[in-house]
Amino acid sequence: MRRTRVKSLTKEVFAAVEAGDREAAQDALGKAVPVIQRAASRGTFHRNTASRKISRLSKRVNTIPSDSSDE
Repeated sequence: MRRTRVKSLTKEVFAAVEAGDREAAQDALGKAVPVIQRAASRGTFHRNTASRKISRLSKRVNTIPSDSSDE
């Protein structure tokens, strides 16, 4: 169950990144990170695997250009 949840939340982050919606991607990342960490703490994933997943998701979200028109 927890592995499925991690996959679903990861897909949400990827979808937001593909759409170029930085705010939605950061929101989805904020939901995904605690679930991934919890999965690691309960033994679903190794802690290094969880860390790698979080790192890669964060990296993807940070590639989205921020809107300079908001400033």
